Amino acid sequence: MIQVLTFLGFTLLVAVISYFATRKTEESTSDSYFLGGRSLTAGVIAGSLLLTNLSTEQIVGLNGASYESGLSVMVWETLAAIAMVVTAMFLLPRYLKGGLTTVPGFLAKRFDTTTKTLTSVLFLSGYVVVLLPVILYSGSLAISGMFNVPELLGVTQTQSIWICVWGIGIIGSIYAVFGGLKAVAISDSINAIGLLIGGILIPIFGLMMIGDGNVLDGLNIITTENPEKFKSMGGATDPVPFYTIFTGMMLVQLFYWGTNQQIIQRALGAKNLKEGQKGLLLASFIKILGPIIVVLPGIIAFHLFQGNLESADSAYPALVRKVLPSAWVGFFAAVLFGAILSSFNSVLNSSVTLFGIDVYKEHINKEADEKTVVKYGKIFGIFLAIAAMFIAPLIANAGSLFDYLQEINGIYSIPILTIIVVGYLTKRVPAIAAKIGLVSGCLLYIISQFFMQPYFVNSALATASANGITDAAELTLVEAQAYPHFLDVMAILFALNIIIMLLIGKIKPRETDFVQEYTQQVDIKPWKYVKFAGLGICIIVIGVYVYFA
Repeated sequence: MIQVLTFLGFTLLVAVISYFATRKTEESTSDSYFLGGRSLTAGVIAGSLLLTNLSTEQIVGLNGASYESGLSVMVWETLAAIAMVVTAMFLLPRYLKGGLTTVPGFLAKRFDTTTKTLTSVLFLSGYVVVLLPVILYSGSLAISGMFNVPELLGVTQTQSIWICVWGIGIIGSIYAVFGGLKAVAISDSINAIGLLIGGILIPIFGLMMIGDGNVLDGLNIITTENPEKFKSMGGATDPVPFYTIFTGMMLVQLFYWGTNQQIIQRALGAKNLKEGQKGLLLASFIKILGPIIVVLPGIIAFHLFQGNLESADSAYPALVRKVLPSAWVGFFAAVLFGAILSSFNSVLNSSVTLFGIDVYKEHINKEADEKTVVKYGKIFGIFLAIAAMFIAPLIANAGSLFDYLQEINGIYSIPILTIIVVGYLTKRVPAIAAKIGLVSGCLLYIISQFFMQPYFVNSALATASANGITDAAELTLVEAQAYPHFLDVMAILFALNIIIMLLIGKIKPRETDFVQEYTQQVDIKPWKYVKFAGLGICIIVIGVYVYFA
């Protein structure tokens, strides 16, 4: 009972603070609703960025991956720091110079309106089919596991997931659709503090349990007895082989931190470039510590439960329930609930923004005023949330949660990244090249991962079986070598799409060079220490890899 009371108390406190912080803000205009009035400071941006990313699809999914594969999966966290440095130094100045509200807004200026609409539709499709359902499902898995909802309510595990999905979805929808970006960002900043504190306490309590009250003894025991779990460089059969850092991994990170609307919208809401850069770099520095929260607990869970959990994705909730005192479980569940809402709210708010500005205003009602755009954006957000709530429980049969999320995201992430990169780095590539790049990128990836990969993998396994190979480790290696890793496929298609677009630009270039104009909506004077801080962060990331190699 004390767990439930603590959970409800902290959740209510955050809601009240966010309400009073935003009740005087006029949210009827698109800039105030979608970008928080372009008034976000570095601290708010950093906290919001971290919590938007650090949700249960990361915490539950990555700890599940580390439970199975060890420290090598930390690349999803540490390499993000470098991607955020690149975004702060190269992409954000260009975004703010153009006064962008959405990333596809740049594509309309660089290419044409159709390209912008296609990109927005791709984002929205990915959000409703992949990202929102994954956030809801992973969040429900965490909350259900921490409070043991099946036993608490006398329902099955499947029923508890449906209950939690709809509970989170309804609350998150109300928060995001009717609060706007500023309400989301303020609650993010509060929850980020609690999540960092609670997230660090989980491995501390876990190591204390292993080391009989001594954290260092616990760390020594776990590294000595599980040395295979503490290698930063993944092998061929690991979820992230080390060499993929130099192929598709960095592309995925650049898309997520530099072009993904749900993330970059925080930085687009900065009151000036200096605050945006400081926010991104602060978040990137803290991100280096991410493996303590999203990787180490999975390894601790593997040691404590001796690898006997039914599902790797249940490792984190099971660990929280085992190592935290009862009162702390309620507090941490509240903080985690805030993180779940943050990611859900962020994606939903971004979806409302994309639909309202890039679809409704552009194609449905060109004469609509800002209040009308916000109104119909909210209505669309409600329908999007309902669709995601129906899809979310079905992910239970998708295998590894985090691998599913990253691989399916490739359908739209690489094509979008390609046309943005070409758009900024060239001046004469025409709109038709961007459209072909989007369509070819999506279709080729779908053909690769849903048709060619299963064919080659099944053929390789059948050949191995015919040759009498039955050892599980050997079969895993056969499967891994049968077809390129999905990150390699992303890199290949990225290069291919760029070549296609450049060839089209050579054959049929634009009549005039593209020149980006400064809209003067925000001050774009950079932070004077941005290069020094960015270089320092990159050196730290490389040092972490060298140390654990």
